[in-house]
Amino acid sequence: MAHSTCRKLQVDSEFPEPRKVGMAAETLTRGGIIAYPTDTVYGIGCGIHEKRAIDRIYKIKHLKKDHLLSIVCPDLSDIARYAVVENEAYKIMRRFLPGPYTFILRATPEVPRIFQSTRKTVGIRVPNHPVTLALARAFRQPIVSTTAALDGNYFNCPDDINTHLGHGLDLILDAGLVKNPMSSVVDLSGPYPTVIREGAGDVSWISV
Repeated sequence: MAHSTCRKLQVDSEFPEPRKVGMAAETLTRGGIIAYPTDTVYGIGCGIHEKRAIDRIYKIKHLKKDHLLSIVCPDLSDIARYAVVENEAYKIMRRFLPGPYTFILRATPEVPRIFQSTRKTVGIRVPNHPVTLALARAFRQPIVSTTAALDGNYFNCPDDINTHLGHGLDLILDAGLVKNPMSSVVDLSGPYPTVIREGAGDVSWISV
């Protein structure tokens, strides 16, 4: 196991300190990779246009190139730049976001190809977590989102993230233990919503 040289920065999970959030945003601006808490599990991310950092994430997590990453946006108004949002999709997202969902939408040309499926779609998250939202607002552009996991093992403790993934990270925003189910993945790119993965978000509103 590689030795970790990653910096760990403790942050208040309810009222994140602006200075610390700013340091994390600056790390992203410099092309760095960080681990950060969400409303479901810890995520690993970088800037959406940082190709070298994205390649590093694939290597750190032992991911195949066909594994799709999602992006985190700070709010609904930001999503329209990166995804085609029809009226029905907007109504659904307005109802459930911020929240523990990944919504799949048709991608706009603003989204790098590496994030797009063969159907030209992209997964978008607006997590209901003060740290994630503060970070996304401070960074002012989408953040790559992939689970802090390695070979099927999920890490919900910052110390475990540091032990197993820290050698490839530049910073861990430590908000304590985050142990929730994964996000529910709902495809809104078609004529009607389709559940891809049932997780933390309620999907009983979707007809089977």
